[in-house]
Amino acid sequence: MKIAVMGGTGLIGSQVVQILQAAGHDAVPHSQSTGVDLLTGQGLPEALKDADVVVNLTNSPTFDDASPAFFQTTMDNLLTAAERAGVGHPVVLSIVGVDQVPDLAYYRAKVLQEDILKAGKVPYSIVRATQFFEFIDAVIS
Repeated sequence: MKIAVMGGTGLIGSQVVQILQAAGHDAVPHSQSTGVDLLTGQGLPEALKDADVVVNLTNSPTFDDASPAFFQTTMDNLLTAAERAGVGHPVVLSIVGVDQVPDLAYYRAKVLQEDILKAGKVPYSIVRATQFFEFIDAVIS
């Protein structure tokens, strides 16, 4: 199965790519460093060509009131390109209990990302993991 992994060169993405490849999948990492920009849509058609699944592991560059715009734009671009490419299953990484902390702008933004995915036209998966320790300071501040 061909799996396009957005954010596939990052902290989590590189590990996900390794695990998927070890399981025998054709997991292809994509990021700005490989020429794919979810904010502009640059490189998305090529990245999603022949992909069965797209995994979105990208993250907002900020954890403040700007994060909803990031997730809105990147999800809109990704889902539009995925539909055009015939990708049958998008996946996003989210946070356990994210919908229980509405006072944090970043958590509201992650809920928005989930809602955009849920409103799509194809089956999807949302993988909720506990908050990564690497991001705690940024989220709390």
